[in-house]
Amino acid sequence: MELMKIKGQVILKRGRESSVLRRHPWVFSGAIQKTEGSVIEGGWVSVADSSGKVIGFGHYQEEGSIAVRILSFGDKSPDEGFYSQKLAAALSLRRLAHIENEQTNCYRLVHGEGDGLPGLIIDFYDGACVMQAHSTGIHGDRLQILEALRKVYQENLRSVYYQDQHGGPDVNRGYLFGADAVPHAVIENGNRFLVDWEGGQKTGFFLDQRDNRRLLAEYAKGRSVLNMFCYTGGFSVYALRAGAVLVNSVDASAKAIEMTRRNIELNGFSPDKHACFAEDTFDFFQRSRLNGALPYDIIILDPPAFAKHRDARHQAMKGYQRLNAEAMRLIRSGGLIFTFSCSQVVDRQLFYDTMVSAAVQTGRSIRVLHHLSQPADHPVSIYHPEGEYLKGLVLQVE
Repeated sequence: MELMKIKGQVILKRGRESSVLRRHPWVFSGAIQKTEGSVIEGGWVSVADSSGKVIGFGHYQEEGSIAVRILSFGDKSPDEGFYSQKLAAALSLRRLAHIENEQTNCYRLVHGEGDGLPGLIIDFYDGACVMQAHSTGIHGDRLQILEALRKVYQENLRSVYYQDQHGGPDVNRGYLFGADAVPHAVIENGNRFLVDWEGGQKTGFFLDQRDNRRLLAEYAKGRSVLNMFCYTGGFSVYALRAGAVLVNSVDASAKAIEMTRRNIELNGFSPDKHACFAEDTFDFFQRSRLNGALPYDIIILDPPAFAKHRDARHQAMKGYQRLNAEAMRLIRSGGLIFTFSCSQVVDRQLFYDTMVSAAVQTGRSIRVLHHLSQPADHPVSIYHPEGEYLKGLVLQVE
């Protein structure tokens, strides 16, 4: 049985079907020759080559350059079990990677194109799912996705909170199933965190840094750590548990700093080993220099996306350069900088080159110890390299 009766079709220009045949999930508006039937915003359409042969099915969107996000390749129309099959496959992958275990009960279940579901994000927080729609089509199918979640998780699903992101922030938020008190406590690698998906950023916690937080813990014992853009203190908690002698957390958001304090207390750490500052990053750096503060052994730089579009990329790189140069000047000799970019339009080579430029400004000797990325529950389709958004480096500064 079909998922729904697909009444519209998008026919591509001659030669423009090659990317779809290579399983890239985006059809750009410039590749379309014509449309036939009922082609509506957010609706399902079939995609055909110039001869009329169907090569995929997906959601149609009028706004933006991506006209169709393909969810199913080939000529077989998706049936009523489509979303259940996709979610079951996604869960199986997470279990294969042993992401959920006695020490971790939160993870990303669906990572958009990486799981063959463009426009959909689902994070699992110990029985609660947070669903984000980043396209009109996913928004329209949200109740079908809900039923698929209930089928896949069964009694292990307590609630589903929905965030409609395709129409801008704070649009269509609320519970589709059940309800939960927030902040909601979860466990990651044995550390406890409070998650607020109703009032926090994204889905409430940055699950994509799980492996990188664990790597930080390997270096933190006996060291002083500065966590910039700390959000709710993920890196800070890991550093304290690993035996850091001092951890300072900085974020411009007073709300984020309050949640950081709560997470520090939740894990049983004394405030005298941890100070929080609701302050702009560059103001903090300047004040530290003026006050002659002791340099840190480790500095973490995990800023929000400086560039969300290509036309903002040049300014973003100047920002990354300035930020990292400040950290390189401040850190103690032999210290480590964990530095990241989550901007999808900033590729790995450009980020690396920007770090080189920052290093040249400081004149310090710097070595690369690790190249960092996103974990297995944020998979990247080999046919969609754009899905690799998180990149990072661990730098040793002499």
